[in-house]
Amino acid sequence: MEPRLYEQWVERGYFTADPASDRPPFSIVIPPPNVTGSLHVGHAFEHTLMDVLTRRRRMQGHEVLWLPGMDHASIAVHALVEKQLLSEGTSRRELGREAFVEQVWRWKEQHGGSILGQMRRLGDGVDWTRERFTMDAGLSRAVQTIFKKLFDDGLIYRAERLVNWSPELRSVLSDVEVEHKEVDGELVSMRYGDGDASLVVATTRVETMLGDTAIAVHPEDERYQHLIGTLITLPITGRRIPVVADAHVDREFGTGAVKVTPAHDPNDFEIGKRHELPMISVMDEQGRIAGTDTEFDGMDRFEARKAIREALREQGRIVEEQRPYRHSVGHSSRSKEPIEPRLSLQWFVKVGPLAAAAGDAVRDGKVAVHPPEMSKRYFDWVDDMRDWCISRQLWWGHRIPVWYGPAGETVCVGPDEEPPSGPGWHQDEDVLDTWFSSGLWPFSTMGWPEQTPELERFYPTSVLVTGYDILFFWVVRMMMLGLYAMDGTPPFGTIVLHGMVRDQYGKKMSKSAGNTVDPLDWLERFGADAVRFTLARGANPGVDVPVSEEWVSASRNFGTKLWNATRYAMMNGATVSRALPPRAELTDVDRWILDSLDQLIGEVDDRLEDFQFAKSTEALYHFTWDEFCDWYVELAKVQIAEGGERAEATRAVLGHVLDTLLRLLHPVMPFVTEVLWRELTGGESLVVAEWPSRTGQEPDERASRRVDSLKRLVTEIRRFRADQGVKPNQPVVGAVRGACCADLSDQVPAIRALARLAEPGPDYAVTVSFEIGLPTGEVKIELDTSGTVDVAAERKRLTKDLAVAEKELAGCEGKLNNPAFMGKAPAEVVAKITARRDAAIEDRNRITERLAALPAPAENTA
Repeated sequence: MEPRLYEQWVERGYFTADPASDRPPFSIVIPPPNVTGSLHVGHAFEHTLMDVLTRRRRMQGHEVLWLPGMDHASIAVHALVEKQLLSEGTSRRELGREAFVEQVWRWKEQHGGSILGQMRRLGDGVDWTRERFTMDAGLSRAVQTIFKKLFDDGLIYRAERLVNWSPELRSVLSDVEVEHKEVDGELVSMRYGDGDASLVVATTRVETMLGDTAIAVHPEDERYQHLIGTLITLPITGRRIPVVADAHVDREFGTGAVKVTPAHDPNDFEIGKRHELPMISVMDEQGRIAGTDTEFDGMDRFEARKAIREALREQGRIVEEQRPYRHSVGHSSRSKEPIEPRLSLQWFVKVGPLAAAAGDAVRDGKVAVHPPEMSKRYFDWVDDMRDWCISRQLWWGHRIPVWYGPAGETVCVGPDEEPPSGPGWHQDEDVLDTWFSSGLWPFSTMGWPEQTPELERFYPTSVLVTGYDILFFWVVRMMMLGLYAMDGTPPFGTIVLHGMVRDQYGKKMSKSAGNTVDPLDWLERFGADAVRFTLARGANPGVDVPVSEEWVSASRNFGTKLWNATRYAMMNGATVSRALPPRAELTDVDRWILDSLDQLIGEVDDRLEDFQFAKSTEALYHFTWDEFCDWYVELAKVQIAEGGERAEATRAVLGHVLDTLLRLLHPVMPFVTEVLWRELTGGESLVVAEWPSRTGQEPDERASRRVDSLKRLVTEIRRFRADQGVKPNQPVVGAVRGACCADLSDQVPAIRALARLAEPGPDYAVTVSFEIGLPTGEVKIELDTSGTVDVAAERKRLTKDLAVAEKELAGCEGKLNNPAFMGKAPAEVVAKITARRDAAIEDRNRITERLAALPAPAENTA
């Protein structure tokens, strides 16, 4: 039913936002998935939470915009299409820029965006009429506009800096595209200089020594005081490099002396700036040694590593080698190769004033971070943020709108300006970092820089729901650019940070670990409702979310339970009317369930306002299963069977509770609730139905106490019946006695029905009895089990179980009372045997009590 229902919702325009509406606005923009992507479990989790928020707000009477779209995923698409071209015997460089970009657009139209259909399968209530793509004409205009504004304000500049470099892609990578992995490498110690004027340094990348421009020691290291300020000869190259004093050096690590290669190491780059050292690049964009005037020029970096090490060995410069040496190395998440720190001429955003504004927006309360403890992580990023490298050496993406002239001119061109032309003029070859365009997403998708009705009505957006893992990469950038472009108005009012989805044991999902899950498979096997319910039930703010197939199966069972309860109610004439009967005409049971429902509405509202998805879903689960299905539906059967006005009132209460419960469950389980609610009420759709609100009625505490007593009585009778070997559905003759029973006189038919107690007849004879303590006094239960239990068979079975328990007890006590055993056994073994002994004692006592409660053998009663 799910796909058909979803298409009905879309066709009827339920998800289409109207900027002209006078209803209060509520807006969310979807974190744009990559155009290459498929719905993974993280998407399913995040989208479920957003859908819960938007569906509830729509039912509360808000004009809701949940805006969908995709990111052009510059590096991912670039790598994918290049791989395709290589399989066809060509490359992007053979095609040329224009033909390559055309090829990418064709790929996007043919293969991109499959995730959009998968979002429909999950039930995302997004406004498909406003779907956007980060390379759309409108979004491209927004990118060019803000680049020009930042450039003119002196907040974009071009400079030579150290960056993450991918030799395979021949491009800069952002930090988010670098994965740090522990690998087995080598640590080689080398001697620079000779005699007293020599130092030993260690490195995992021998090849970079060709670019060394200094050796650094700690200024207080007494071993090297005589060398600070002197020059030492760099092996192989013959260059003379200085020994500098820098407090960054850890004098306790290794020899306390480090080689400084400013153009190929982030820490060395900072040392180089502090001491004004030359920054010599010794590799080209493909990771080959270049420009060193040595025999190693032209070698791949890994080939050169071995060759240079052997050359140093021949010179007697190798002091020590550790192999394998375990250390962390950054790898490209796309090409999987080790990245190369490289000095490169790139475009940067000067983030100082932008980051300060982003920090102040949270500190001043303009934007709330949820959960609040996550704000520290936010401040850690914005308060110590480095300038942002925004250029990429790729062809797919927003091309940097800067032109260079024959006389060294640099001109930034806005969207309504003509670029300079003529001999010698050319546009910058680089494209912008994908995060630059996605950083504009909350307002570019609504038509900025034009003042559109959508922008006026739905900006700033109400909530941003996203993972804490992209707090820096995406959230902070949206904050900086939104505040800058929109005159100090932040892009959202609340940032809701969720954790990562993990397996049922809390372990990170990975293909290598074999613990990944495919939500598309779950959607087909268990349905969208079960998947959504499972994910929402685990969504505690800011913490990781464990999931398992067993839990999804359990959620499907929950849906089945709801389905059966609703079907029963409708078959028994449950009605949904404008008003319930007066409370004075209702039973204790009816008043109890209505008061419990009222409390549930308040709890769900409070939890969802605080983004406590797990607690809200858990409350819905326990009310539905434990209170409504297990108790009220069963009690309602008894009241309906009585007929008359009581039956009609019960049908009205049953219908009202179901109507309200289906509304409350709809945001998290939209499909099954839609089908059931339409059949129950005849209404148009739950998508546009009204959200329940509390009645304000004072709860009937007396009714609650009576129902609690009823539930306790029935539960204890059921437990005792099971102990006596009576089958659950088998009636047993019994009586309920005690002074406090007068308080439960109205509930005797229900107690008898639920506990399967038959009325005593003329042959009634008590075989077993027990007492139950209630707040109003003791209740005595008397049962005649003579016709329901094979006493001899039950006694035989219990006697056999008792022998097993006593044998286990004797064995455990024998070991625990043996000094020789106790003197040698490890503590954990002793603890296990002690636990087994205690369990055996419990079993012995329980079985003994049950044997004593059985009727005496027939020969002893004569």
